[in-house]
Amino acid sequence: MTAAHKVAPSVLAADFTRLGEQVREVEAAGADLLHIDIMDGNFVPNISMGPFIVEAIKRVTSLPLDVHLMIEGPERYLKAFADAGATSLNVHVETCPHLHRTIQQIRELGLSPGVAFNPHTPYEAIREVLIDVERVIVMTVNPGFGGQKLITGVLHKIEELRILSRVLGNPLEIVIDGGVEPGNAADLVRRGATVLVAGTSIFKAQGGIKAGIDALKNLPEPA
Repeated sequence: MTAAHKVAPSVLAADFTRLGEQVREVEAAGADLLHIDIMDGNFVPNISMGPFIVEAIKRVTSLPLDVHLMIEGPERYLKAFADAGATSLNVHVETCPHLHRTIQQIRELGLSPGVAFNPHTPYEAIREVLIDVERVIVMTVNPGFGGQKLITGVLHKIEELRILSRVLGNPLEIVIDGGVEPGNAADLVRRGATVLVAGTSIFKAQGGIKAGIDALKNLPEPA
């Protein structure tokens, strides 16, 4: 299958004792962008990194930095991540009572806005902002930890979003985040995914990082 889709390594799965080296390695291996998960221990049961890590990554790569804010009150930190070098900011519908306003704030900072939603959240919850964002992150695991198995019951959302994108005339990036690996990647792309976020299947791939990225880019043609 021609790699019209993008592959976004999830930095959360990297070896942080040699983060700069691994970031350079995924760039050299053909990654299209980097996915950076920010967790606060409140919205999700884990704590990850902050703006200073984004700033450090920015210094060692020319790849776009796609920052996924899995935090409460993300509007408080938009400027900090923009100043750190983020290319795009994605907020969760579950944490934004004034979602449209938050999306506009991201645009005002000169960044590309996106919206994410959890496995249990129906896609209708974000319908009213689809015309205002550039990407949707479909969570295919419960957010907070890497290495989880993809929840197949949510895959219908990919097809629904693909249809809505066409109806609205807004060519959304449909990002799949959670449990992505070579065994399910072709089906995700067939359904309409345009960006595959992957951590474990890239950074811990047998054969190394390049083999992991190649396996997600060079997918088999549909039968």
